[in-house]
Amino acid sequence: MALESQVAFETNPTPLETAPAPLEVRRPREVSLFWRTFLMLSLLLLGCFTAWLQTFRALEFEPRVLQSAQQLASLVNLSRAALVHSDSIARVSLVKTLADEEDVRITPREPEDNYKLYNEDSLSLSVSQELASRLGPGTIVAREVNGTTGLWIGFTIDGDPYWLLTDPSRVRLVTGATWLIWIGTGAVLSLMGAAFIARLINRPLKRLSFAAGRVREGDFTASQLSEAVATAEIREVNIGFNRMAQRLSKIEQDRALMLAGISHDLRTPLARLRLEMEMSVADETAREHMSADIDQVTAIIDKFLDYARPDELKPEPISLNEVVDAAVYALGSDPNTIVITSIPDNTFVYGDGVELQRVFSNLLENAHRYGRDPITGVTRVEIAAQPKDDNVLIKLRDHGQGVPEDTLAQLTQPFFRADASRTSAKGTGLGLAIVDRAVARMGGRFALTNSSTGGLAAHIKLRKAMPEESKKA
Repeated sequence: MALESQVAFETNPTPLETAPAPLEVRRPREVSLFWRTFLMLSLLLLGCFTAWLQTFRALEFEPRVLQSAQQLASLVNLSRAALVHSDSIARVSLVKTLADEEDVRITPREPEDNYKLYNEDSLSLSVSQELASRLGPGTIVAREVNGTTGLWIGFTIDGDPYWLLTDPSRVRLVTGATWLIWIGTGAVLSLMGAAFIARLINRPLKRLSFAAGRVREGDFTASQLSEAVATAEIREVNIGFNRMAQRLSKIEQDRALMLAGISHDLRTPLARLRLEMEMSVADETAREHMSADIDQVTAIIDKFLDYARPDELKPEPISLNEVVDAAVYALGSDPNTIVITSIPDNTFVYGDGVELQRVFSNLLENAHRYGRDPITGVTRVEIAAQPKDDNVLIKLRDHGQGVPEDTLAQLTQPFFRADASRTSAKGTGLGLAIVDRAVARMGGRFALTNSSTGGLAAHIKLRKAMPEESKKA
């Protein structure tokens, strides 16, 4: 029997609860496959660099220290032996020859000489220690004497102290600046290679993710992946995905054709039944009951068709105020049903006008059936909208008994009904499932919660649109 109602409609109610929490919960921080692969390759390269440096230290640094110390010790010993066994005239010639031919100077060491030890880095310190062990106690290795830089080695000849000055390049090892340049260049090239490899690995998965998103939105033709890639595993995945998309497209076409046939085949006999009932049944009460049954069957068919509606939808700017007003007006007038709205003027969202009105009609119908206050018997529904950033947060709540927390997540499943109080009314169990699908098709999000002050609250988040965009559309 049709419901006659008088809906009390207020435009400036008390503000409702704040923006819906379920729609504003931030997703956990995620790391994309590209960055995860890049970081893993970088760690691998860092480990390789470390192992290479340790290998270099074992095979190059320590042998170089021993070799340099041995050469310098031999130079000192040979120079000392030559000076000891030569006469005074030959000694002068020997010292001059060493300076000219070998770039080695030998000068007396004075007590007042000012010198700086040869220990500025690990290499020089190791060479100094090795020379001291080879030449004996009292050996001094300096990098500067009386302001003159070089490699100075202090030794004695028959108790007299001398300095031997030679070129520091005899201790041959790559300098720190050169090391930094080569290590930096190697690190940059390695990271560039790691980024290239990570991008190469991530590219087919990114294409697969995009294609899966298109299939999820119902676009089966734009989701075709290349079946001629060189990698065998990726090729097999692409072939399997393309076949799946083709099969889903065929299933979608068959479903649309089947639903069109069901709609036509069922509505025609229902229309004949209604006509025969009006003409043949004399009892007014029986006629009213039969008419109500026919209306219920028609409503059930409409619900099935709404739920199975194709997913293709192009959102456009829609006035939320007009859609809510139309849905409230279609609810009819019932003195025991009060609808309160709090929506800012000129609130526009991206969606489909028919789909969005169907969303609010289903939510209002659900609240009208199950949101009645158990004490007063009045159904009080509150609708509020709040623009936030690039979205509009919408909340519709009743003041009924709500539902158990463990069943909230199942309310949007097709044909699911919560407790006995909600199943006592006639319906298909598709109303909230239709809302969930319709909001998703419009690019929004839908969630249900129990309100903190009692009743069930429906939360919707849609993309915000500007009023001037609707004029262009």
